[in-house]
Amino acid sequence: MKPKVSIITLGVADLETSLRFYRDGLGLPTHDYEDGASIVFFELEGTWLSLYPLEKLRDEAEVEWSAGGTQTITLARNVGSPAEVDATLAEAEQAGAAIVKPAEPTFWGGYSGYFSDPDGYLWEVAHNPFTDLT
Repeated sequence: MKPKVSIITLGVADLETSLRFYRDGLGLPTHDYEDGASIVFFELEGTWLSLYPLEKLRDEAEVEWSAGGTQTITLARNVGSPAEVDATLAEAEQAGAAIVKPAEPTFWGGYSGYFSDPDGYLWEVAHNPFTDLT
């Protein structure tokens, strides 16, 4: 299998709320989105992010799981400096995110903090001085 993730889909409770958070709050660019669509795609660098109503995702996958991703998945955004970590967390908070762990030096020598989106998905914002993941 090719070592690549093409799309990460988040099952969301309220598509419009999550759309506003990611598009209007965080500034992620949508791809061919039209008002009223049942799914939203964000074209990112290297991969895409999509939002899809949780109930539809459950039905489509034919599985049961709990709402929110905090116990099962963490998304990460790596940036070029500790100052960018702080600025990104501030931007997320301004967009309506809950800061669940303020940024601080990490045990592994980096700097990171966490925010939670409207559906409880955790995002880590990190600076890794050893590996450029930006």
